[in-house]
Amino acid sequence: MALQKIAPLDLSSFDISAARGFLPRRDPLATLPHRWPAFLNDLAQALPKLLAARQLRAYVDALGESWSTGLGKRERDELRCAGRILSFAGHGYVWEDPHQPADRIPASLAVPWHHVMKKLGRPPVLSYASYALDNWRRLDPTSPIELGNITLLQNFLGGLDEEWFVLVHVDIEAKAGKALAGIAQALRAAPDDNPDEVMLCLHTVASAEEQMRHTLLRMPERCDPYIYYTRVRPYIHGWKDNPALPRGVLYEGVEDFRGAPQHFRGETGAQSSIIPALDAAFGVPHAQDPLRQYLAEMREYVPPKHRAFIEAVEHLKDASGRALLHGYVRDRRERHPKLWEAFRDCVRLLARFRETHLDYADRYIHQQHQRSASNPTGVGTGGTPFMAYLKKHLEETERFLHE
Repeated sequence: MALQKIAPLDLSSFDISAARGFLPRRDPLATLPHRWPAFLNDLAQALPKLLAARQLRAYVDALGESWSTGLGKRERDELRCAGRILSFAGHGYVWEDPHQPADRIPASLAVPWHHVMKKLGRPPVLSYASYALDNWRRLDPTSPIELGNITLLQNFLGGLDEEWFVLVHVDIEAKAGKALAGIAQALRAAPDDNPDEVMLCLHTVASAEEQMRHTLLRMPERCDPYIYYTRVRPYIHGWKDNPALPRGVLYEGVEDFRGAPQHFRGETGAQSSIIPALDAAFGVPHAQDPLRQYLAEMREYVPPKHRAFIEAVEHLKDASGRALLHGYVRDRRERHPKLWEAFRDCVRLLARFRETHLDYADRYIHQQHQRSASNPTGVGTGGTPFMAYLKKHLEETERFLHE
């Protein structure tokens, strides 16, 4: 039976590259140009010291109505930079005192934050894109994007543990680029019925997955579980399903919200597009339950073009309704056992990555016994029962290996 031809997935049209994955194709802006209000750059620079002194709320409250949101046309890089500054400031304002979080954000911050994030296609809350994808610079611009050559552009309190926690994610995102390129190429080769090329692509994907996990395994080198739990984690919580902010947060002056408090998820690795893209390519199923609903909800926090890439891969099916790549290699597992084994290696490595992530969730959060309403052990920064969800992710991936 002839295989159906598909239009090739052009990574660049989804703001993805083999060299950088979902990281921006140009290094993020460190500061905003002069045509933006000067107080934004000042706020970004002062934020860690203001938080340490618990003076950020007073600083923001004193701004008053100092910025009209008539931005006009702005470059995407500028919007990402502004989104990063405003998102850190917004979360800093809410969580300056983690034991007494603010349930309102003044218009001087809420209005521009909403305006910029609306242009970026994401809600006004700190999401993974602003926390990691748009929040790094290279020490040597001629060297790779990897640990040892990257540092953060924005912190909450600063310090080695906070830096390392985020930079590990940035390194993983860069290493994932080759996996995404391998997937795109495999999805082109399969309809051409080129099993040798598909196998080579899968080897490329597996190599990238191994590098990603190697970076993840370095997390404990410079990020201590206690410091993460007490000094890093409190500021990235959101205000949906969070017992510390049961009524959500009011964004003063934002007309679109009509005076109603908003409920947004906090920053979480579930907002990274890497694992959903791999799941989509391999056809790893997720049962219809609250976990799947949560994963679908996380896409609202993902840059629109990255979301579109995941959806494009998900829509590629064979005649039997299976994920295109999975169906192709499974139908050839007798004739091309090495092809089938290469596919299984990719899924096995995905399971090992999830296993490592689950172990860290246990060590960095679940085993930490300092409990408070603003930093609950049983609820993740995304407002979910994270241990149950992560275990289910792993179980579904491992089950898929044996089907």
